[in-house]
Amino acid sequence: MEAFEAEFAAYCGTHYCIGTGNGLEALHLILCAYGIGPGDEVIVPANTYIATWLAVSYANATPVPVEPDPRTHNIDPEQTEEAITPSTKAILAVHLYGQPAEMDPILEIGRKHGLKVIEDAAQAHGACYQGQRVGSLGDAAGFSFYPSKNLGAFGDAGAVLTDDAALANKVRSLRNYGSPLRYFNEVKGYNSRLDPLQAAFLRLKLRCLDDWNRRRALVAECYLESLSGVEGLSLPFVPEPVAPAWHLFVIRHPRRDLLQKHLAKEGIDTLIHYPVPPHLSGPIKSEGGRLETTH
Repeated sequence: MEAFEAEFAAYCGTHYCIGTGNGLEALHLILCAYGIGPGDEVIVPANTYIATWLAVSYANATPVPVEPDPRTHNIDPEQTEEAITPSTKAILAVHLYGQPAEMDPILEIGRKHGLKVIEDAAQAHGACYQGQRVGSLGDAAGFSFYPSKNLGAFGDAGAVLTDDAALANKVRSLRNYGSPLRYFNEVKGYNSRLDPLQAAFLRLKLRCLDDWNRRRALVAECYLESLSGVEGLSLPFVPEPVAPAWHLFVIRHPRRDLLQKHLAKEGIDTLIHYPVPPHLSGPIKSEGGRLETTH
């Protein structure tokens, strides 16, 4: 596990990597280590997997959703700033579908308002923004190594990346029952360690990640070239400073369901990401937190 932590930190360009049980717990532990909790608000994308929101909920803070830029599907920086209140403590930016969010303006907003900027990089292993790998762009980042990810284990696994030594030490303690030293528990922690066997698999697969991502980019390039000009079809938009990991190739169409049925008849599998937005899911609705979007 320690070997993988060192190698993945070096790959992403951070000082520290702390393995966790999964990606949700990686984000949750970051928030807990920063002391974010009841009465605090964390800005999250309205368009993301529910795990992003649940991490905030598990910290007993309130997720405040912001709508995406329709071109990139990632959180809109301008609307992000509009959503900030005196209770806001962090911005949790998701690199959705493997494409980095617009981190320069998001980081500028974070510095301006004294907020932590946390990356949810669960879908973006190896992606780059302005030539820098995701995971090293904000104050901290949470990764998932679920088997379907670009860098996937053979079961659940995750990690926290950061350059903040104090945060790294807190996360190490929190993932291990709140114990920095065996049998000496300082805080109420959790059991969220990265399994050494999964770490061994990840060490081997990490050596192949760049090659696999290059293959994904070639496939994406073929799709973009072949599907350009198809009436009504919205293809992925990639801004110039971004090198996506192409975890997913996401299209939009005004007759989506009909198109999906047609593709299925042709033997082409598709999925909808995501059919139920987080704010309409049962566990979020039941909490009655601040759930309105910013427009």
